[in-house]
Amino acid sequence: MDILSNLKYAAGSKKKIKRIGRGEGSGHGGTATRGMNGQRSRSGAKYKIWFEGGQMPLQRRVPKRGFRNPFRISYQVVNLNKLQKLIDTKKVEDGNINPTVLYKNKVISKAAAPYKILGNGELKTKINVEAHAFSASAKQKIESLGGTIKEIKD
Repeated sequence: MDILSNLKYAAGSKKKIKRIGRGEGSGHGGTATRGMNGQRSRSGAKYKIWFEGGQMPLQRRVPKRGFRNPFRISYQVVNLNKLQKLIDTKKVEDGNINPTVLYKNKVISKAAAPYKILGNGELKTKINVEAHAFSASAKQKIESLGGTIKEIKD
């Protein structure tokens, strides 16, 4: 029979929590487990997460390799088979393909970012394409069907 004075927590449900800075009787008073002196023992101590106590930091110890070109143009890629699929599903009526049409149909993720047409896949219909860049095979396939290409200059 459970009487209020006999109630106990279920086994494993209560964790022993270290109550820090709650007086000497708690066993964690005084310095509150921060140690004696130094920046980290003080309140409001702030230090960079990568700071290693004056030791040479990891990001400076590790050798640097390669070159990152800050002027590199990263193109979004659109293949000809995607353009053909847009025409087949009647999402492009007049055969004119431009950034707004591609963005609206979620072929490219950013309307303002440059994109390049690549020649992967087959094209069956004549189209007029506006893009920032074209591969040689894409140009050849589009123009062989009588389509036109226009490079967008930013």
